[in-house]
Amino acid sequence: MMTNTTLTGLALPAKHEIETATRGQRALAAFLSTKLETQQILIKDADDVSHQIELPTAALTLLMNVLGELAEGNAVQVVPVHAELTTQEAANILNVSRPHMVKLLEDGHLPHHKTGRHRRVLFADLMAYKNERDATSQKAMQELAAQAQELGLGY
Repeated sequence: MMTNTTLTGLALPAKHEIETATRGQRALAAFLSTKLETQQILIKDADDVSHQIELPTAALTLLMNVLGELAEGNAVQVVPVHAELTTQEAANILNVSRPHMVKLLEDGHLPHHKTGRHRRVLFADLMAYKNERDATSQKAMQELAAQAQELGLGY
C-alpha cells in the first residue's frame, strides 16, 4: 500500500494475501466498535512479543475497507484527500485518456492549477467530479430502463 500520489506500480494481491485479508477483515469486523473514538489492538513483533496500540476507530474502519478490497483481489492505494495529481494520474482514476482529461480541465469541468507548465488536480476535486459523473450516468440508465419498461422492451 502506498501513501504518495504516484498511481503506478500497484500489484494485485497474491492468493495467500487475499486469504489473509479475508480472515483479517472478518476478525476486525467482529470486534470493531464504531461507538468508540479509539480502540486498542495487540500486535506481535518478530520475537512474538505483544504490543498494545491505540488507534482511531476511523483508521480501523479504513483498514477494514482496505482488507475488503484486498480480499476481492483488488490492488489498493491510499491517497490523501489533499493530494495533487498529474493529468495522467487523474486520467487513470477516471479511466480516460490524458488528452481527454486535459480537455476536461481546459473546458472548466474540473478545477485545477498549474505548477510551472504542468496541470495539477486535487484528488478531492477529482473524486467529487467522478461521483457527480457516476450519479448522472446512473440516473440516465434508470431513465432508459424505465422507458424500456414502458415500451414493453424488457426481457
